Amino acid sequence: MIILLPIIIAFFAVTILFMQHPKFGKAPSGKRLERILKSPHYKKDKFDNINFTPPLAEDASMPKIMLRFLFGKKKNLSPKHQFNFSKTDLKNLNPDENVYVWMGHSSYYLQIDGKKILVDPVFSGNASPVSFITKAFPGADLYSTDDIPELDYLIITHDHWDHLDYKTVKELNLKVKWVITGLGTGEHLEYWNYDPKKIIELDWGENFDIGNGFKIYAETARHFSGRTFKRNQAIWASFVFETPDKKIYIGGDSGFDDHFEKIGNKYGGFDLAILENGQYNKDWRYIHMMPEEFLIAAKNLKARRIIPVHNSKFVLALHHWEEPMQKISVLNESENLRLITPKIGEKVYWEDDQKLYDKWWNLYQENR
Repeated sequence: MIILLPIIIAFFAVTILFMQHPKFGKAPSGKRLERILKSPHYKKDKFDNINFTPPLAEDASMPKIMLRFLFGKKKNLSPKHQFNFSKTDLKNLNPDENVYVWMGHSSYYLQIDGKKILVDPVFSGNASPVSFITKAFPGADLYSTDDIPELDYLIITHDHWDHLDYKTVKELNLKVKWVITGLGTGEHLEYWNYDPKKIIELDWGENFDIGNGFKIYAETARHFSGRTFKRNQAIWASFVFETPDKKIYIGGDSGFDDHFEKIGNKYGGFDLAILENGQYNKDWRYIHMMPEEFLIAAKNLKARRIIPVHNSKFVLALHHWEEPMQKISVLNESENLRLITPKIGEKVYWEDDQKLYDKWWNLYQENR
């Protein structure tokens, strides 16, 4: 014990010192905190989900999960071969084109009715506080901030490391006209030198009129937030981007619940819904959808077209890396929804309902 005690003390001292780095962000304060305290969704010193949402399912336990991650089978968590994708030149797109470009996991670019939108960009090569953990699959990190044009809107759904990347967001600052995010996340951005005048923070149920028929709405999601040990100091959200004649649902991260049906009824359906499908586990099924729930959520939203994200770039769960895409493709054979499954970097004319998409993930599967 005499030998171990100094080691333990030194470990905690180094951890505390490391967590002073700006990448961990900052807790809300001042007028932002005053606004948070008035939110109907902020209870007992933290934001909370609408319905009861345990971080772990009733039949799960943290020791069992840790043992499975440390000593369980880990075959085929990442592709056997390096991805070989081509990236779309975003800076030279026709401004009249309505396109979608996926950048892996939950990062994507949208050009809609002349507006340029980037969602949850993570271009630093990893999705964690340290560079050697949760690294991007080889060939998955096609884009850098240099490839991004001047943006009308940067949308951040919540402050987790795989959605809000310090290095990426810092480098994008001068290219961004407006940031749209959930209440509380703006504290990180201000701390990282973003002008508070261009940060639009919305609580669930709030909206912002962009002008000329464009509007952004913040809606519920079933998840959590936090970049440090203290969780849920900023709200997690889904967003509805409304143009004069289109409605796009930007899902962020969410477990399945009745909010999808409520949102679908509220807005009368969507031209496109972008939903998470990947990095799931039955142990945390309340905060991440399982593949069987993905298509139900899409139908509840009354989405004419759906695009799955939150997969194919990082290992955050123990399923085979291609399983999310494979499972929903099989499940959709009976549902026959308009499921759009592009490669990373591919330019997608998402309104073209005749376009067929290859099952590209089969090319990178390990023979099992």
